[in-house]
Amino acid sequence: MSTDDSQQIPNFDTDALYKVEVFTDQRTGSIRRMTPVDAEGNPDSSRPVRYIGEAQAMTPAGALPLSFELEGDSMAEAAEGFSKGAEQAMHETVEELKRMQRESQNSIVTPGQGNIDLPPGIGR
Repeated sequence: MSTDDSQQIPNFDTDALYKVEVFTDQRTGSIRRMTPVDAEGNPDSSRPVRYIGEAQAMTPAGALPLSFELEGDSMAEAAEGFSKGAEQAMHETVEELKRMQRESQNSIVTPGQGNIDLPPGIGR
């Protein structure tokens, strides 16, 4: 195995472990409570608990998953900010999709563009 191969193998970071609990209202989405733990699985109070919201937006192409960080120091505070977080995530996702669509449209190759060598009499 070369040095380059060993650098591509992911190492599990025991300094960044979280215990994950999922809470759902079975209607709107779910909230992941990510409680930091040490390498032994014990609570690590030196890092804050994180809350991640998850929802789906329905589009003509099907369900679009949304994931977004929630502010708050408790489940109640995280749940209170869920709607605003989902709305912001949806807005950012729509903007990203529009950007990707613009890039895709700009990369379409049409005849006569660029330095494509065509046989004599074709496309000219």
